[in-house]
Order: sequence, then C-alpha cells, then structure tokens
Amino acid sequence: MAEFPTHPDAVTAAWLGRVLGRRVAAIQWTAIGTGQVGDSVRFTVAFDDPTANATLAAKFPAADPASRGTAAMFGLYRKEVLFYRQAAPLLQVRVPRVHVAEIADDGADFLLLFEDLGPARQGDQIASCSLEDARAAIRQAAAIHAPSWGRAELLEAAWLQPPPGQAERIAQMYPQAQAIFRERYGDELDPAMMALCEELAAQSERYFTRRDPPQCLIHGDFRLDNMLFDVRGGQEPIAVLDWQTTATGRGMTDVAYFLGCGLGEAMWRPHEDELLDLYLAEMAARGVELTRTDIERDYRLGALHGVSTAVFSAAFVERTERGDANFLSMARGACSLALEHDSIAALQGEN
Repeated sequence: MAEFPTHPDAVTAAWLGRVLGRRVAAIQWTAIGTGQVGDSVRFTVAFDDPTANATLAAKFPAADPASRGTAAMFGLYRKEVLFYRQAAPLLQVRVPRVHVAEIADDGADFLLLFEDLGPARQGDQIASCSLEDARAAIRQAAAIHAPSWGRAELLEAAWLQPPPGQAERIAQMYPQAQAIFRERYGDELDPAMMALCEELAAQSERYFTRRDPPQCLIHGDFRLDNMLFDVRGGQEPIAVLDWQTTATGRGMTDVAYFLGCGLGEAMWRPHEDELLDLYLAEMAARGVELTRTDIERDYRLGALHGVSTAVFSAAFVERTERGDANFLSMARGACSLALEHDSIAALQGEN
C-alpha cells in the first residue's frame, strides 16, 4: 500500500471499501484507549446492507509532537507494525487480527487497522485488577515467551535488534529523565522509593548496557493499560495490545514488570508466589521447564524495568493528569517490588 491515512479524519469510505473489498456507505469514529504514544479509535462502518454494519479499531501516530517524536526516535511504530506482520503469527498470545499494518519509510507515520474486540473491559493501571485478571495476564506472558523461546528466526530478526549505540544513548539520557521525574514527583513518592530511583539513575550505564543473552520475545510494556479483559462480551478472557516496545530479552522482564508496576504492591505482595508458580507451570505446559532458582536473578532485575519505564516515560511523553497518576502508580508498584528483592544489589552483582 503506497499511501495510507495517518489520522482518522483521513480515512474515507472509498479507501476503507478498497481495504475491506466491499462498498462502504459511511464511517464515523470515536477515540478509545488511554495510550500516550499512539492514538486509538473505533470506526463504525455502515455498508449498503445495514444488517452487515460493523466496527473496527485503528491506531495512528500520536497527535502530540513530543510523544510522536519519542516514538519515532526509538522506532516504536515500526516495531509494532512489524510485530503484527512477522511475529504475531508465530506466538500463542491473543492479539487483534489485523486488516492493515503500514509504516512510512521514516518510521514516523503508521496505520494499524484491527478487528474490534469489543465489548471488552479495558485494563486500568491505576485501579489494578482482580486476581483472576492477573492470572489471565500471566498465562498470556507464557503464551508470548514459550513459543519464542530460543527461536532464532525471532531472536535474530533484524527489526528486533536495537540500533547501534541506542543503549548507550539511553543510559546518557536517563539521569536527565530522573531529574525531571524528581522535580515533578519528589513530594508525592515515598522517600525510600525516590532514593531507589536516584540509585538506578546513578547506575544507568551498568543497567542499560548490560548484555544478558536474550531468551525469547518480550512485550516490554506488559501492564494493565495494554490489556483488554472479557473480550467480545466475555467470549474470551483477555487480549494483549500495544506492541511498540516488543524486543528480545529475558522472560522475567515482562513478569516482574507486570507484578510490580502493573499490579501494585497491594496485589503482588499477597499473590506473588502463586503468580510466579502459575507462570512456571504455563511455561512447562508449553515445553519450557524452569525453576524458581532459574528465574530469581532475572526477576529481581525485571523489577527495575518498571522503575526505568515509569521514569523515562514520564519525562519524554506528553504530560497529562492521568499520565501523572499512571506514572506514579507504576513507580510505586515497581519500586516496592525492587526494594523487597534488593534489585539494585542484583544489578551490582551482589547477592
């Protein structure tokens, strides 16, 4: 597709009709979701036969220039498009089926046109979730990791490799992000948690440039805002969205991120052991045998992924009232997990 619309207002009935292979009489759209890096909408599509009317979901570049620039700089839009084209068919995770997945050469414009999974319940990062929802998410983590475990065609795929020098650039930028984070939230975050954030910033080069061999594909932002529950009115338990941060890595990066900054301390503390054991059981059922000892170090380090994501995202995407609440929620949950497991010591190679 040589040209494609990059804003919902640019989607015409004629263009959509060509994509769907049938005449579209009219379309309308409304905004959905809470993402800050891309803008998502729902199209209501009217066909000549009104009994065939349908809805579709779509994702466009962020309207906010700062968010859009950050996404383009780190190749987030390209990753998500190529995830749907090349990786999703190889995994067992439930994602929306795609009608269009297009990316511009410069990586700044893209379009994803999906099946509509509604009616569904949007995950809410700030409100956390039920234990049953947490279990459903953990099963999906295994459905990402196990099918990609040691799979060379994914682990070595060119589009999943970070650009040369990217880790070093992020390590250099991170203390600046922490300074912004401290200025904004210094009076709202527990002092012990802010001290951990400061320590991670001081260790940014060690953290971002470490070279742990990748095990599998990871989502990279595996939290509730990127999940739908009770999909299609309860026909399916969950679907996972927003694959802009797809990468190769260690499976515990997603799991610790989800338990810490995803669930928050009130949920992870009483249910941590159960959810980790569920993950190991789901991985074993898919042919990957792991023990708690196997995952311990990666789990401790994975908690820091939640801290760094909260800090970095808060500094370099559009600031909103919900965004502030979201980043504080992420930081509190991730810091609580990292403090509990002494993640900074794990980073430094200590016991």
